[in-house]
Amino acid sequence: MKTVLITGGAGFIGSNFVRYILDKYPDYKVIVLDILTYAGNTDNLPQDLLQQADSENPRLEFWYGNVGNASLVNTLMAQSDWVVHFAAESHVTRSIYDNRIFFETDVMGTQVIANAVLNHADRIQKFIHISTSEVYGTAEGEIMDEEHALKPMSPYASAKAGADRLVYSYWATYDIPATIIRPFNNYGPYQHLEKVVPRFITSAILGEPMTVHGQGAASRDWLYVKDHCLALDKALHKTGDSLKGEVINLGSGRSISVLAIAEKIKELTNASSEIIFVGDRPGQVVRHTSSTDKAKRLLDWEAETSFLEGLKQTIAWYEKNPKWWEKTLWLRQVPIRTAAGKVEYH
Repeated sequence: MKTVLITGGAGFIGSNFVRYILDKYPDYKVIVLDILTYAGNTDNLPQDLLQQADSENPRLEFWYGNVGNASLVNTLMAQSDWVVHFAAESHVTRSIYDNRIFFETDVMGTQVIANAVLNHADRIQKFIHISTSEVYGTAEGEIMDEEHALKPMSPYASAKAGADRLVYSYWATYDIPATIIRPFNNYGPYQHLEKVVPRFITSAILGEPMTVHGQGAASRDWLYVKDHCLALDKALHKTGDSLKGEVINLGSGRSISVLAIAEKIKELTNASSEIIFVGDRPGQVVRHTSSTDKAKRLLDWEAETSFLEGLKQTIAWYEKNPKWWEKTLWLRQVPIRTAAGKVEYH
């Protein structure tokens, strides 16, 4: 039996990965550490296994706590074989509105995790750190490989860049078994409504306007969350040390504009929603398109789900689960102050 510590496991990607591991590996145990901010929710986790947490050998163990709590993190690390570190503040717009917590969680929290991996180097076999493509800033070429310069354009992106390089430095200094994953824009079930795809979907379901930043020309590489989970599975189960110290992009190699997504969601839902345009978001990244070469070479992985198919599955999930998202409708937009001093809701 393997024990996997998953930080931020009640969030969007983390909870999808928890479900993936528990479904695929019935002899594995998962420990989730999550402080349950507005974006974390135990409803995202498999309820049947949560209810068995008091049994003699629970497959899913949930700990309410902060990744900055070194004592708690070390206690859980001592029980684990693998660590997947998702825990982070993760919304670009919210980082403009309230940036301090991003550095506290994303950088200092990651330092606590990395220290705990070092403290338990005799036990921890794999440490997967989930970074983000946002660390790159706007693409300087047609595609972005792992050697692309880091030019973060928002407080969120800069905090994640700090965490990314911190983990790399712990590998370089202490030879911890760290691998850094830089996923491009994920979407799928259980994603918070502040993110663009579920925000558009729920607006379409409700017949409300779909608000687009600028002219909607910002283009992203979109990755269905289950494909992300498959890549992490491959990273954890790859034998040997070939992934130690490596940085690996996860993306589809294709980019789609935000406006095109709004139009496609409107079409697929037969929505009456009007598409309206608001001011461009400060620190907006113009385009992201991932190189897929390294993921293919090191993980034998590439995205399997087309954007259209993934979008259809995601729409179907939100249509079937209004009780999950209705209570967070008020969190879809955040007030920010632009460089010109104007307050806008994004």
